[in-house]
Amino acid sequence: MRLIAVLLIALAPVLARAEATLVNTPYTAPKVVYDFFLDDPAKMGAALYWVRSLILPLSVPPYEYDPETIKVVLHGTELVTVAKKNEEKYKDVVERMRYYASLGIEFKVCGLAMHDYGYTLKDLQDFIQVVPSAPVELVYWQNQGYAVVVPNIMDKKFDIEKIR
Repeated sequence: MRLIAVLLIALAPVLARAEATLVNTPYTAPKVVYDFFLDDPAKMGAALYWVRSLILPLSVPPYEYDPETIKVVLHGTELVTVAKKNEEKYKDVVERMRYYASLGIEFKVCGLAMHDYGYTLKDLQDFIQVVPSAPVELVYWQNQGYAVVVPNIMDKKFDIEKIR
């Protein structure tokens, strides 16, 4: 009998918790610069989910912040997604970026990478800002107090429905 009482006392905290707890961390307005340097332009859609995952929860109560302090710096193969000549091929991601830009998010392309790809200002979408160098731009914003976020885009091997 004593053993049962000890077990019940030990298990009481576990039994009392029937579900997870929602925590509304007291976030402040984000100051974020994303570093996009992708090895495959097809990963741009997944990289943009990192932006979505930041702005979506912060745009509703209790936060309701404007995403105007978010920057995205492009300097990898994803640069081809913002070339006007590739707009049809990358239509979905271009539309998402254009929408985010309309919210105040800035998309910046490395001028060195633009040159490497043989693009000029007129070749890029109108919501793009070209900066001299991605690394210099990232350091600049970090020195202004911005957090640098580097999306880790992995190849999806499992269907969520099958593994959950």
